[in-house]
Amino acid sequence: MCTQEAFQAQRSQLVGLLVSGSLEGFESVLDWLLSWEVLSREDYETLSLLGQPLSHLARHLLDTVWKKGAWGCEQLIAAVQEAQADSQSPELPCGWDPHSAHPARDLQSHRPAIVRRLYSHVEGVLDLAHERGFVSRYECDEIRLPIFTSSQRARRLLDLATVKANGLAAFLLQHVQELPVQLALPFEDAACKKYMSKLRTTVSAQARFLNTYDGAENLCLEEIYTENVLEIRTEVGMAGAPQKSPATLGLEDLFSTPGHLNKDADTVLVVGEAGSGKSTLLQRLHLLWATGRDFQEFLFVFPFSCRQLQCVAKPLSVRALLFEHCCWPDLGQQDVFQFLLDHPDRVLLTFDGFDEFRFRFTDRERHCSPTDPVSVQSLLFNLLQGNLLKNARKVLTSRPDAVSAFLRKYVRTELSLKGFSEEGIELYLRKCHREPGVADRLICLLKATSALHGLCHLPVVSWMVSKCHQELLLQGRGSPKTTTDMYLLILQHFLLHASPADSAPHDPGPGLLRGRLPTVLHLGQLALWGLGTCCYVFSAKQLQAAHVDSEDVSLGFLVRAKRVVPGSVAPLEFLHITFQCFFAAFYLVLSADTPPSSLRYLFNCRRPGSSLLARLLPAMCVQGSRCREGSVEALLQGAEPHNLQITAAFLAGLLSREHRGLLAECQGSEKALLRRQACARWCLARSLHKHFHSIPPAVPGEAKSMHAMPEFVWLIRSLYEMQEERLAKEAVRGLDVGHLKLTFCSVGPAECAALAFVLRHLRRPVALQLDHNSVGDIGVEQLLPCLGSCTALYLRDNNISDRGICKLIEHALHCEQLQKLALGNNHITAAGAVVLAEGLRANTSLQFLGFWGNKVGDKGAQALAEALGSHPSLKWLSLVGNNIGSVGAQALALMLEKNVALEELCLEENHLQDEGVCSLAEGLKRNSSLKVLKLSNNCITYLGAEALLHTLERNDIILEVWLRGNTFSPEEIEKLSHRDTRLLL
Repeated sequence: MCTQEAFQAQRSQLVGLLVSGSLEGFESVLDWLLSWEVLSREDYETLSLLGQPLSHLARHLLDTVWKKGAWGCEQLIAAVQEAQADSQSPELPCGWDPHSAHPARDLQSHRPAIVRRLYSHVEGVLDLAHERGFVSRYECDEIRLPIFTSSQRARRLLDLATVKANGLAAFLLQHVQELPVQLALPFEDAACKKYMSKLRTTVSAQARFLNTYDGAENLCLEEIYTENVLEIRTEVGMAGAPQKSPATLGLEDLFSTPGHLNKDADTVLVVGEAGSGKSTLLQRLHLLWATGRDFQEFLFVFPFSCRQLQCVAKPLSVRALLFEHCCWPDLGQQDVFQFLLDHPDRVLLTFDGFDEFRFRFTDRERHCSPTDPVSVQSLLFNLLQGNLLKNARKVLTSRPDAVSAFLRKYVRTELSLKGFSEEGIELYLRKCHREPGVADRLICLLKATSALHGLCHLPVVSWMVSKCHQELLLQGRGSPKTTTDMYLLILQHFLLHASPADSAPHDPGPGLLRGRLPTVLHLGQLALWGLGTCCYVFSAKQLQAAHVDSEDVSLGFLVRAKRVVPGSVAPLEFLHITFQCFFAAFYLVLSADTPPSSLRYLFNCRRPGSSLLARLLPAMCVQGSRCREGSVEALLQGAEPHNLQITAAFLAGLLSREHRGLLAECQGSEKALLRRQACARWCLARSLHKHFHSIPPAVPGEAKSMHAMPEFVWLIRSLYEMQEERLAKEAVRGLDVGHLKLTFCSVGPAECAALAFVLRHLRRPVALQLDHNSVGDIGVEQLLPCLGSCTALYLRDNNISDRGICKLIEHALHCEQLQKLALGNNHITAAGAVVLAEGLRANTSLQFLGFWGNKVGDKGAQALAEALGSHPSLKWLSLVGNNIGSVGAQALALMLEKNVALEELCLEENHLQDEGVCSLAEGLKRNSSLKVLKLSNNCITYLGAEALLHTLERNDIILEVWLRGNTFSPEEIEKLSHRDTRLLL
């Protein structure tokens, strides 16, 4: 017997017992109490309020039961015991009557068993109930809200049946009996299945809405998600046959791609620039898994945010990481965890934003115990190495600069996320604006505004264009050209929408900004402090320290962090890391507490002495390394280099002539603003000047070459943001190189615009190498202004299609300086080859044309062959791997009969076969210039080789004919090599 006094004495223990599991366990207790009529329907409804802390509900339940006397107290103890033992398959009680005259009452009296029976079938029952007219579509949607687990949906359906008098209760009472009963499972299997269901529900609720860039509205991910360009990251090609063009991958190919860096590793690394869509990519992966549409090889998916993990101060075990920081099992925690340890191959962990993890990767501290707590950085590093949960798959996203060679040792596959293609930009805008005409007008505006179009390959900028579509379509002052322009526009957009309709200025100019300048400076102070301390989520105390109040938050640039420790108050974070950098730059420009000399630290993109660029900067740029703690100088020295670079570019843009008037209206001292501008100009020019002069002298007989570092690209971006022609001229005055190499430098359309802005002022032409970047068709258009300064242009592996070729050829082949054009491994078809051929007819300067790894086919080969028959200067042509057959070979043979300049023709990896080779052999009989013919891997037999041998007997100009990888037997190879040593077999 349990007296009320004894019950009250054990109150604290009972509260702990009720909250020790989860909300699911608590609701099971309510099921039993409701079925025994200990709780009335009114009691139950007050104990089922959404959003209430579990501890509050538990105490409310104890108060309610205590008022019902000793009997009620005894029943609560019994209900807790029943709920704890509730792990067997659902069996209906003996007194079950599917045709009861009081179905609603029976549903309540048998509620625990019915909830267990409905658990795995609630979706199908809902569909059938809707089909028969018992529930509306709205009621189905309410029950299916992603915040509810399967058990909660079952309970909500039963609750609905008690208030509807249309036969729903009778339908459920009869239909529940017909549901298939699963075979009894061992306890741990039942616990795992319940946990899998709960985890799917939790992940689905987190991934269903896309609020990465906007806290003001939740966009349904299904409706807005647009594929980005995803490719396997390739290494710099070695000598030999060129590799094939990197195929654009789908998200479903994430774990099935070839090209392993380390076959023993478990981690897939996805790199991409800030704003390229890495977080959204993971969110899509999570949703596909949670809804059962893909990645079903994994039974458990655990999503984590690195910016959230670095806020965890206490040591963590693997178990605490998975359960406390992702999703807690309702029962059988030890059994579930043991299952995870026994089956790691069925587990996927995702870690978003490794570049925002303040700790540097190291493998010095080995930790192998899944139950012993360790620091969060050690835990993450050992998970990535495979010391913990070996064979569990991990996906890690990061900006490229934060990935060290040390970390890559533990990466299985590395993929590059390159943002939207031109088609992707259009598709995204059409998904955002389904109202008639708006998307069409926006797309027309972008195509007419090359610079803005180039910025939109980053999804974050496409979102801003969509958000500011009214301002863009209505304003008559021209469209944004630089990244700073776009961020200022979105700032003005938010300011307008946050202002009362009757008080907001109609013109989004200085008056609007001046009125909310304190808010902007508060956000800027918080942003700068966060960058300097590597903090990206902010507590209430940190907001207060930066004087950020609720009015500042209401502007919309700070939103609630998405993944937080359960039970804690959600901190705030900026919409995106680029917005944090933008506000930090704003603060540096306008704050009275910022001495102009401190800006010199901004262009020191590494900590003193840690990089080439730091050593190149003049001593006066960094006046000592000891700075007062918390000062602007100290914060700039503590910031991550990639964030410092973004901030530097924004600062340069804010200090441009274009925005000088806007800032002068807000700045109390125009003299201080001019000093900041002068300091930034001097640092930019001086840094580039030193960078150029650090280039080693040229090897005798060769052109001086410079392989630019990523810091160089950001300095160029900063110059472009400042938009000053004279400064650009001064910056490149000291550049004396013949070859400028920027491979694997994350060069996209925006960087192409910046390069063209600067390089068009070169005094001497340069060979510009941009292989293995993200130039694309839009980037090609941005490069056009500097083509007159190029002797060579290398654009291999850059996702260029026929549209890009049309733009390029229209300008490039008219430049008399251009001698080399390399377009290998892109997506160019016969249509692009036809356009190139037309351009070649009027060209007299091109000497080298690399076109391998495309898809020109026979039609494209014919067009090129006809154009090159009389070309006076082309010496080297590569059409390797272009799906050319015998028809294309015949056209190339006719070209060889006429051409008197071509010295090397590369046709490996095609489908020439003997017929095509025989045609080429005939053409070579009348050729007097070709020295090397490469025909490897073309399905050639001894018959084709014989035709070539007959030609070689009459042609002593040819020095080499490559025939490796064709269909010769060992005996034939030996025989052919003896007949003519020029055959390379």
